[in-house]
Amino acid sequence: MSQGPDYTEAGRKLFASTWDFRHASNTLEALPPAGGVEIALAGRSNVGKSSLINALTNRNALARTSHTPGRTQELIFFSSNAPLTLVDMPGYGYAKVSDSKVKAWTRLIHDYLRGRVNLARVFVLIDARHGLKTTDDAVLKTLDQAAVVYQIVLTKADEVKKLELEHRVAETKEKISRRPAAFPELIVTSSREGTGMDELRAAIAQILAERGGLAL
Repeated sequence: MSQGPDYTEAGRKLFASTWDFRHASNTLEALPPAGGVEIALAGRSNVGKSSLINALTNRNALARTSHTPGRTQELIFFSSNAPLTLVDMPGYGYAKVSDSKVKAWTRLIHDYLRGRVNLARVFVLIDARHGLKTTDDAVLKTLDQAAVVYQIVLTKADEVKKLELEHRVAETKEKISRRPAAFPELIVTSSREGTGMDELRAAIAQILAERGGLAL
């Protein structure tokens, strides 16, 4: 966001309000009515999604964190007093649950991504230690086919040495450069250190402003 308005302060204010649990859905039929602007967060299990949501919203335990990957088994909706909803999606790509459960989660993820009319952007979380994996490809392909804009967020940057992190950023940018729905800018984060949270909040504030849901 090197050009145009600076959304940093707008992002700070957006996430300074109180965020709370709103709804949980494990089927499309159980989704809440589409309204306002939804931003979804997706990623492989154990990518640090719950920790990032807690850091983003300045809440210690809004999203449940667990040492057991795959604990989030539903679409979890969080909201504040703004016309914005954050959607925590089930982690994908984790093998130590039943095949039927993996298939059900995967179907829910893909159906939601294809059909949610008020979904403005998906932030796809990628572990900075490992980069894009084969398990990410199916989700990125679904987003490309559905023409849902998505943006890569590298997590756990504090666990990667500087040169390795620079390589991971360059590698990831190259891999998504030919994907039609990929937003070209990456956001590098560390939930533990707070790195990248201002940038992520500002990116979300800009999306909301462009959708007419935020007055600067």
